[in-house]
Formats: sequence, C-alpha cells, structure tokens
Amino acid sequence: MSRRSKQFGIAGAAVGVVAAGLATAFAVERVLVRRSISAPGDPHADEPFGDQPFDEEMTVTAADGTELHVEIVEPSVEGETKPTIVFVHGFALDMGTFYFQRQALTERGDHRLVFYDQPGHGKSSRLKSGDYDIAALGKSLAAVLDAAVPEGHIILVGHSMGGMTIMAFAEQYPEWFGNRVTGVVLMSTSAGLIDKTKLGIPSLVARASSPFFPLWGKAAHLGGSSIDRARVVSSDLAWLLTRRYGFGEPKPSPSLVTFVENMNSKTTVETLTKYLHTLYTHNRFPALSVLRGVPVLVIVGTRDYLTPVTHSEEILKHLPDAELVKVDNSGHVVMLEKADEVNAALLPFLDKIS
Repeated sequence: MSRRSKQFGIAGAAVGVVAAGLATAFAVERVLVRRSISAPGDPHADEPFGDQPFDEEMTVTAADGTELHVEIVEPSVEGETKPTIVFVHGFALDMGTFYFQRQALTERGDHRLVFYDQPGHGKSSRLKSGDYDIAALGKSLAAVLDAAVPEGHIILVGHSMGGMTIMAFAEQYPEWFGNRVTGVVLMSTSAGLIDKTKLGIPSLVARASSPFFPLWGKAAHLGGSSIDRARVVSSDLAWLLTRRYGFGEPKPSPSLVTFVENMNSKTTVETLTKYLHTLYTHNRFPALSVLRGVPVLVIVGTRDYLTPVTHSEEILKHLPDAELVKVDNSGHVVMLEKADEVNAALLPFLDKIS
C-alpha cells in the first residue's frame, strides 16, 4: 500500500470515528432533552410564552441604519404621571427577555413601558455591512428614546449587553442623567471584564477556542446560512448548553429553557459573530461616573457563569451608592429564572424613585 493510500485510510478512519462519536453524542443529547422536557412539575408548563399585548408599535431607524422594532404599553391607571420605563435586552435574546417584568408592570398599569429589539435581534433588521459596536448601540437607544419618549422622565432597565448599551449611552449623552433619566437598573451585566472571563466559558475551553474567534466572522460571511442549518440539526445540544450557561438551578423549568433557546436560535450566526469584537473590547468603567447622579439598582444571579457576581461587585466599586441584589441559585437570565425575586426587588425600587 502506498504512503498516500495509507494517509487516506487513516483520514477515513478518523472521520469514521468522529462521525460515530457525534452520532452517539447526539443520541445521548436527545435522551437527556426528552427526559428533561417530559419531567413532571414544570411550574411554567402552561405559560403562553411569546408575543405580549401592546398599545402601539413603531419602527425606529438606528444610527447604524438598522430598523428597530419598538412596542409600547400605555398605563391603564389614571393619576400622577410616572417615568416611562425603557427595557434594553441582551446578546442573542430579544424583548421577550423581560416577559415576567412586562406582565407584572402591565397588570399594575401605573407606568408607560417601552420595549425594543436590539439591532440584528428579534424583529429588528440586521446590519447590512460591518460589525456591530456597543457605542453604536448607545446611539440606537438614543434614537428609540427620541422617537418613543420625546418628553418626561425615564427609567432605563438593561440586561447583559443591554446594560452595556445603557453605559455606552451614558458615555455619549451624560446630560440625560439626572435630567431625563432618573433611574437605572442593571441586570447580569459588566462594565468591562468580558475579555478576562471569556464570557464565563471555562478557562481550558476558552484557551482552546480563542484562536478560532477571528475565523467565526469569516465562516459566517462565507456560509452563515449553512451554519444556521447546522444549529437546527444540533438543537438538542443548543438546548442543553442554554440550560447549562443560562440557568443556575440544576433542574430549571424546561419551558423556560426552551423559551430562551428559541430566542437564541432566532439570532443568526452572522449577527452573533458581528458582535464578538465589541463584546470582548467593551470597557465602560469611566462611563459609570455619569450614573452617580441617579439611583441605580444592580441585580445578579449567584450562579451566573457569563457575567459573574464579581462583575456586579466591580460596578459597585464605581457606584458605591447603588443597591446590589444577589439572587441565590440563579444564572444569567435571572429575570426569567427567578422572576418573583427579581420583581420583589425591581418593583419597590421603581416605586421609590417614581
């Protein structure tokens, strides 16, 4: 047998081993997912996750040219005018992130609520060229505020990348704070430690995968649709990873995991890769000084692997008057996984500053 034939034989055997390993892995994943989803006692099994009612919707053109989908819920209770609450969601999610907060505040009916999908997420359009930038997201928030809240006081609520967006907005428009913006809520976010933690990925995996980060954008550009199709095929693995890195409880609600994974899966690989650089280079610690003029509430889950408690504690070093709430046994999507605890901190804070 020639040397070339031996090489092909070894390569073929290696491919066969990998294929067999993947087949086994996917089979195990499907069993685990089916067991998890079919497990009794899911407290959210009957929750109709999805679109929620609104009084008005609009499309706002962001600074980078994307068309932002905005939904507005008007107050149903007559009385004193209170600040409008604007919600800013995180990476690979959409406005559904605040499902339970929207539900609770709509039932109370004493605040005007504004929700929007960030560029490349949910029902908003994608960026036509170039990469996304946190600074541009701050300008996108400004565009939403100008269009949806032209007057009156505002309370900003941001989760993860949404919190970073608020920091970028503060950096660019400091005059809003203490004047128009009279309160800020930061959930599971960071002011600039992302590059050190690799988004919470275990250090060994981070070291092994970091050389490939620059290739992700090229892969998405050349074959993003193919990668998206592969994600559908490996949806069971995506579900398990969402459960592992999004939640803190060992057995979270399968319905909640599915809800979050559905938001993740609707965000294209092209969009995800276009955000990588800005997430890893995000540094808004100086911008936090702008927030000292308004009340700030910081909320984080004690088992958040993506933006750990240390990130929130670092924010408190720059904002010593801020209130920090740590939610036990919760992961990154704390406002979904522990909605009651988050609302128990959020609603009194809103009452206090409204």
